[in-house]
Amino acid sequence: MASSNNARESALTFARSEQGRCLDELKAFLRIPSVSTESRHAADVRHCAEFVAADLRRMGMQRVEVMPTGGHPSVYAEWLGAPGQPTALVYGHYDVQPVDPENLWTTPPFEPSEREGYLYARGSSDDKGQTHIHLKAAEAYLKTVGRLPINLKFIIEGEEEVGSEHLPALIRAERERLRADFVVISDGAMFDRGVPAICYALRGLAYWQIDLVGPNADLHSGVYGGSVANPIEVLAHMLATLKDDQGRILVPGFYDDVRDIDPAERAQLARLPFDEEKFKRDLGVEEVFGEAGYTTLERRGARPTLELNGIWGGFTGEGSKTVLPSRASAKLSSRLVPNQDPDRIGDLVEAHLRKVCPPTVKISFTRMAGAHPALTPLDHPAVKAAERALQQAFGKQPVYEREGGTIPVVATFARELGAPTVLLGFGLNDDHLHAPNERFLLENYFGGIRTVIALLDELAKQ
Repeated sequence: MASSNNARESALTFARSEQGRCLDELKAFLRIPSVSTESRHAADVRHCAEFVAADLRRMGMQRVEVMPTGGHPSVYAEWLGAPGQPTALVYGHYDVQPVDPENLWTTPPFEPSEREGYLYARGSSDDKGQTHIHLKAAEAYLKTVGRLPINLKFIIEGEEEVGSEHLPALIRAERERLRADFVVISDGAMFDRGVPAICYALRGLAYWQIDLVGPNADLHSGVYGGSVANPIEVLAHMLATLKDDQGRILVPGFYDDVRDIDPAERAQLARLPFDEEKFKRDLGVEEVFGEAGYTTLERRGARPTLELNGIWGGFTGEGSKTVLPSRASAKLSSRLVPNQDPDRIGDLVEAHLRKVCPPTVKISFTRMAGAHPALTPLDHPAVKAAERALQQAFGKQPVYEREGGTIPVVATFARELGAPTVLLGFGLNDDHLHAPNERFLLENYFGGIRTVIALLDELAKQ
């Protein structure tokens, strides 16, 4: 059996020598239009799952299965030939977003194109390219020394872009098979180009729709205006009660369970190389805005939010139409931090809106999505192993950051498997995720493979 250092060097040498083939295989992966939200691509999604499974079999995983769900399948694989070593579960997804508007793509979205050091294609960064990193890192060990440093499992789903509706049930049903000491996910970004990062916290999510109904039909605003409440005006007044002009949320009880940022973490966040002036220029805004007493980075990742995502009602077409509308609606979302619960926050927001709703309209409140926040301790051994691996692969000490977005499965893994998650993102914030001309920096793709090769070895040394 090769020593740990020799095995790692063999794997790294193999990865360097096979870069061209790995990139060709990634391009083949990206050519499959696995758009999970469009029924016309259902066969493509299934084909993509089979593609991933075939790759896992070729590289030497011990057990590979395409697992059916109530929707698109997930792919499972395992290699358990390292008794006494820890077990890692790698999560990723092979489904992608729709490509609309396709006319804004410089090159076809499912014909991967290399330009100026980037690989352009739908799914290149989110998340096929980042998932592929883990496959190729494991392959480098299996094809050289014939074994992995630790026990390794994969669960790669096909419904992330449509909310992972069937994944929690699959995790519950397969809890024992998926059991692991920790989870590793690469479905995010580095702090900046050349600045590797470990994300240790994700915000949760609660999403709702509010509908107001006044008169039983749209009315002539001249005949009825001034005698019947206008639902759009009522809705505007109600929504204005949710926050003050400094961005503080006014819903009673909203902050009761919020775990505030401790001084050490605030100091660590303050050391991140964040350029607020560049941030404003990139967004085209004159000033930042948010809850008083917190920095922009703290507001983006460590404080809860309540945002309006859409509002509609009445006439919005070309020209004029003097109508007093029957209905008005809005969509709202809240990003949550430890220890907030999406159901409790929904109860509080609904209670507040019902209290301020006048009797001149009828209100309905619909809960549409919910996910818990997640937090991994910075001193967890897997986090420290990831720090060493990133430093070795990129030649720089990684920074630690909070992510303002939500990956619902992270909380599911913590709840169902009791496993913390290490978040190693290799994308960049300007990769045009969910937009035309999605791209993935190739130096990050190959650097990611080197990182995961080092990570597997570092985890074995714990």
